Amino acid sequence: MFVLLTALQILAVAMIQSQADESKIIGGHPCIQNSQPWQVALLAGPGRRFLCGGALLSDRWAITAAHCARRILWVALGKHNLKKWEATQQVLRVVRQVPHPQYNSRTHNNDLMLLQLGQPARLGRAVRPIPVANSCASPGTPCRVSGWGTTSSPNG
Repeated sequence: MFVLLTALQILAVAMIQSQADESKIIGGHPCIQNSQPWQVALLAGPGRRFLCGGALLSDRWAITAAHCARRILWVALGKHNLKKWEATQQVLRVVRQVPHPQYNSRTHNNDLMLLQLGQPARLGRAVRPIPVANSCASPGTPCRVSGWGTTSSPNG
């Protein structure tokens, strides 16, 4: 149960919505390249179009939002700039999507999904699982949010 709560915290920090514009998080700024080595970009379809963000949990598993489920998914690891190829990047096929058993697509309650990667990620300075907390953060604790996100959902 604690791992699920930690995963929820990670997803809250790492999750981003599908986007078409270049707006950033309010008060946000670009991070140093590969300073968030657990950040993943979820790519959809044969064209591998950017869809959502997430976090690397281990060399074979990532987490994202359940509303990001698609028939064909890939994860891009070691990325900083989504618009260009980078020497640190790895793009791996998702072979299994495991949405939270109580995910509700209408209310988005329990909007979590585990992604099993088709092969292990090559871990290093630019690709590393997110450190998992062993306790919940106290209310008011500053947290870092990372991703390629927008300030609002395109769905309202």
